[in-house]
Amino acid sequence: MKATKFIKGHKQLIFFLIMAIIIILIAIFAKQIAPKDPLNAVMTKPLHSPDNENLLGTDILGRDILSRIIYGTRYSLFMTLVLVGTVFTLGTILGLLAGYFGGIVDTLIMRLADMMVSFPGIILAIAIAGLLGPSMTNAIIAISSVTWPKYARLSRSMVLKIKKELYVEAAKLTGSKDKDILFKYILPNMITLMLVTAISDIGALMLEISALSFLGFGAQPPIPEWGAMLNEGRTYLAKAPWLMLYPGIAIVIVVVVFNMLGDNIKDLIDIKEEDF
Repeated sequence: MKATKFIKGHKQLIFFLIMAIIIILIAIFAKQIAPKDPLNAVMTKPLHSPDNENLLGTDILGRDILSRIIYGTRYSLFMTLVLVGTVFTLGTILGLLAGYFGGIVDTLIMRLADMMVSFPGIILAIAIAGLLGPSMTNAIIAISSVTWPKYARLSRSMVLKIKKELYVEAAKLTGSKDKDILFKYILPNMITLMLVTAISDIGALMLEISALSFLGFGAQPPIPEWGAMLNEGRTYLAKAPWLMLYPGIAIVIVVVVFNMLGDNIKDLIDIKEEDF
């Protein structure tokens, strides 16, 4: 009864959760789901329009677009999750240290964060990726460099509030070490909002990493990553619009699903960043 009542009361959350699970399963079982090898070139069928054999058509090398999109779910989602994990970990730890220790530690970390956010994020990411060279690893480094301040600021604001709580003061009075206070008393009480924020950012960060790939700074051919597929397809937009249409739709679906999932989780646990 409780489960049924919960589902009825949170239909939108359940729907987007199921959609997210389906996307993750497609990424995991891409090899089993894809009808063809995404790297297999069929030179006799370049830019072939959608038909029964190639449901979404083929690219300039005759590779099956549907298979490349399915495999692209694995590449795009995995790289996005690595990116989210990187900025989440880096930003949370730096904010934790800045908020707890204050003084010179706080000043150095927050001034660095202020410096990073003083530039337009995507422009700075492009500049960093351009300096490092085109690759998915460098794209992740570039976007992480401009995204961690958001998590550091949120983390720091929560630490400043939590460290005034009586249980933290009591831990200090009993001689608990800073390490224990940080990881036993403060971090567990802020991790929920940080995780929800990370889930909500999956869509936005996927857009950023796809943008870098589209501009040639991220995934490189023949990797079937959605941003790179858009880049490959733009040359043939007039002749073969499906090359950009279907990867674009895939990106939109994933972005919407994870954005809505994050928003619904926030509503469910009733936490707001403005509270900190």
